[in-house]
Amino acid sequence: MDTLISTFHIDIKLLIAQIINFGIVFAVLYYFALKPIISVMKNRTATVEKSLADAKKIDQKMIAAEEEHKKIIAASKLEAAAVLQAAEEAAESKRKEMLNKAKEEIGEIINQEKAKMQLEKAQTLKEIKREVADLVVASVEKILGEQVDEKKDKEIIRRVIK
Repeated sequence: MDTLISTFHIDIKLLIAQIINFGIVFAVLYYFALKPIISVMKNRTATVEKSLADAKKIDQKMIAAEEEHKKIIAASKLEAAAVLQAAEEAAESKRKEMLNKAKEEIGEIINQEKAKMQLEKAQTLKEIKREVADLVVASVEKILGEQVDEKKDKEIIRRVIK
């Protein structure tokens, strides 16, 4: 070993001092630089892993939300179809009701008009009977040549009517 030390001109004291200095610098760098860097790296790794896990959870929630959205839309479509069906049925019912009401009103109008016609017919018949009676009285007066009083008039009218 002496030959090795003399060949390379190594000073043992200096070598030991440099090893001690290197150990001190290494220890200082380890405690003040490397440990905080390692801890920051671990924290950063944990944060990234947590972010990735959260992203996966968010993706799963998003997929679930999309599925729920599709279910809600499908249910809404079914509900809208049911509402439309109910509206159509209500409209059809209302149409039938209005049609029946119109038919009833038409029937009432027809009945009223028939009653009016019968009343007019009765009035016309009364007028015709009165005119016939007047004509009969006038003709009897001409034939008999005398004035017919009320008593005779009623008797003649009864005979003519019968």
